[in-house]
Amino acid sequence: MEIVYEYHDVTRSERLEKLSEEKLLRLKEKYDMVIRADVFFKQENTSSDRTGMICNIRLSLPGPRLFAEASHDTFDSALLESVNDLEKQLRKRKEKMTPY
Repeated sequence: MEIVYEYHDVTRSERLEKLSEEKLLRLKEKYDMVIRADVFFKQENTSSDRTGMICNIRLSLPGPRLFAEASHDTFDSALLESVNDLEKQLRKRKEKMTPY
């Protein structure tokens, strides 16, 4: 699986890349239909202390792409929520698939 990282108004972080790679490879092990992941980290000025660090993940696989977005006070928690949302979507997609 290919993983592409993009940073908007944020400096590159190897720690974040390793954490996201670890989480996404777990998804790949469970759901082998995943081809590519695009991970976006961006920072937004908000009035709330609980939001502002945004993580978007877009998965490419057969059929429509899957997308998840989360905004929290840290990139770690935003990443974890996005991965959990994608896992739910992948589970639903796999249940709908019929073997030929």
